[in-house]
Amino acid sequence: MEELQLSTRNHGILLEAMRYAITPVGLHYLLTHFDIPPVDPLTWRLRVDGNVAETLSLSLDDLRAMPATTRVVTMECAGNGRAFLDPRPASQPWLLEAVGTGEWTGVELHHVLDLAGPRESTVEFVLTGADHGFDGGVQQAYQRSLTLEEAAATGVMLAYDLNGAPLPPQHGFPVRVVVPGWYGMSNVKWLTSITAVDEHFTGYQQAVSYRLRHHEHDVGEPIRRILPRSLMIPPGIPEFLSRSRVVPAGECRLVGRAWSGFAPIASVEVSDDGGATWAAAEHDHQQVDDASWIGWRFTWQATPGDHELCCRTTDAKGNTQPDRAQWNTGGYTNNAVQRVTVQVTES
Repeated sequence: MEELQLSTRNHGILLEAMRYAITPVGLHYLLTHFDIPPVDPLTWRLRVDGNVAETLSLSLDDLRAMPATTRVVTMECAGNGRAFLDPRPASQPWLLEAVGTGEWTGVELHHVLDLAGPRESTVEFVLTGADHGFDGGVQQAYQRSLTLEEAAATGVMLAYDLNGAPLPPQHGFPVRVVVPGWYGMSNVKWLTSITAVDEHFTGYQQAVSYRLRHHEHDVGEPIRRILPRSLMIPPGIPEFLSRSRVVPAGECRLVGRAWSGFAPIASVEVSDDGGATWAAAEHDHQQVDDASWIGWRFTWQATPGDHELCCRTTDAKGNTQPDRAQWNTGGYTNNAVQRVTVQVTES
């Protein structure tokens, strides 16, 4: 029941919607940790405080008056693929659909930080959202932090528009953080404050959650950049309940998307025998944005019978998708190859 409650609140992209290079807002994946908070844009202020020379209180109009930037960014939940793990960690039971690519417009974070003037002793910036609740028995506002270097990186932004329109409530209206190439938990929604601190932040979502642990007492490694993944749009037509696919024999065009938070995509491969053999797919060699997915395509000669289609990608740094997931306590970063069951018929 707990997982059902979570799955009714959160939703993933429909894989057939990957045909759109930029995901329509209503099809972009969504994870809401607590409740969507009520925000009045007329009274909303972003407070920048802590270890800074000047405390700021910025309105939405103030941010919109600053130099704007637009990025096409593929965003993926760190728990994408969790439901395939055995035993399955209890949380949002994502299959493969926790991803989307949006055109985000806002002001780069370093412009705001430069106005406040962080002191030399600043180590990190704590980003606080308006959403509030309990997690792991701890009452908290949703908070994450970025180091001085990470926050100053080109492209990290405070976004106020998505796909050319103001952020909808579920995506963090009026302002959210966008950290290109990082898993979704870093992209704090409903942002209310940025606090410069002179020691490492130890809040729940940073020090306890979103860490890669292999057993209960493991301190774990923090999760940051998105591991390479490729997904195909399931071909043919589905059976309603099982979602298994039926494809007529003959030439079948397979298409999909691939992305990585570490480096550009170097190759995409496809298999029709469960990963026993692989063939190279064609893929786009130029990304719309260095933080966005690319398209790929493959012409498959479908022969009658049952097949297991798979796809995998490798980025320019040599990171590739594994055949099987490595289990961890939070069910994070499962980027194992996608498997699609297909029945090929004579007609």
